[in-house]
Amino acid sequence: MESWPITVDDVRGAQKMLAGIARVTPMESSRHLSALVGAPVHLKCENLQRTGSFKLRGAYVRIAGLSPVERACGVVAASAGNHAQGVALAASLLGVHSTVFMPVAAPLPKVSATRDYGAEVRLHGTTVDESLQAAQRYADATGAVFIHPFDHWDVITGQATMGLEILEQCPEVRTIVAGVGGGGLLAGIAAAVKPLRPDVRVVGVQAAAAAAYPPSLAAGRPVSLEQFSTMADGIMVGRPGDLPFEVVNTLADGVRTVSEDGLSRALLLGLERLKLVVEPAGASPIAALLEDPSAFEGPVVAVLSGGNIDPQLMQRVLRHGLAAAGRYLSLRVRLADRPGALAGLLAVLTRVDANVLDVAHVRIDPQLGLTEVEVDLHLETKGPEHCAAVLAELREAGYVVSR
Repeated sequence: MESWPITVDDVRGAQKMLAGIARVTPMESSRHLSALVGAPVHLKCENLQRTGSFKLRGAYVRIAGLSPVERACGVVAASAGNHAQGVALAASLLGVHSTVFMPVAAPLPKVSATRDYGAEVRLHGTTVDESLQAAQRYADATGAVFIHPFDHWDVITGQATMGLEILEQCPEVRTIVAGVGGGGLLAGIAAAVKPLRPDVRVVGVQAAAAAAYPPSLAAGRPVSLEQFSTMADGIMVGRPGDLPFEVVNTLADGVRTVSEDGLSRALLLGLERLKLVVEPAGASPIAALLEDPSAFEGPVVAVLSGGNIDPQLMQRVLRHGLAAAGRYLSLRVRLADRPGALAGLLAVLTRVDANVLDVAHVRIDPQLGLTEVEVDLHLETKGPEHCAAVLAELREAGYVVSR
């Protein structure tokens, strides 16, 4: 059945190679998600892996497989974050020089971490694609070996070691859910799990705004997206990798999509209920469980693939997550432009126990009358029911409210 050069024995060999290099990351149970799904839900905490993501597994196996001549030429990669750090640490551990191209606007913490792990970082281009082109030119000019983030069998074999860990840590598992970008992680898990446990469903998750796999699976070949953008930069890939697509198309049990709101809620849940820092890509399996809990047969293992989130992005995502969860309400209220009007509005909000975070006046608008003003309000609320109560109270008091 298989048309790819990865066997379970290969994955076991990679597992031995990674012993003492990559952590056997913990499996944590979630009472909240278990109650939601109606079956046990366990979290494979790869966000606690060295470098903060699963990428070390594949990068180490790939670089360890190089010949002495290839190692002497060094390695080169392009990434905005997780792959960069995985390659940097793997190369350092193996005594190989690494050069990593990153976009000029890459988050400073990720650039610093990549340097700290031993890579020579070169900032080039405004996108990862431009950095990738620069890295390939560098490889052609210097003879350095290009380390692809997902489109190589050694990389997929390294990621596959997580599949064996899941079966060892949770032998009763019936569904494994993992985020998908190029597909290396999902392909690896499927290649390791399906030959041993064909009854286990292996399901991928992509951000709906950057979902190349569903149309590709429908077409039976990798399809490129013309436009894509998502907060989940770790899985923001416009085209499936050729090699992982072969495995996913044959062995995986489908790829689902989740909304940006769903990713925000999942990240917020990770912090509030699970006590885990997870980046949006790593939270995508949680988002899938939240959006359609009945779709997953338990016990479920959700792979939290990474925890490298830029603090500024976290601030924005948390604010978005609070709004998506009905705990942050933005609205505009029209008032008479006279003394005491704002005080009256705030008195209504006090009665309904809404916490005012920010107030801004809007006076220049052709739709406003000469004696009118609009006020932009940002409120902290207690959930969807409280939001509805706030809006109802304002409208009952005679205010014109828009959102």
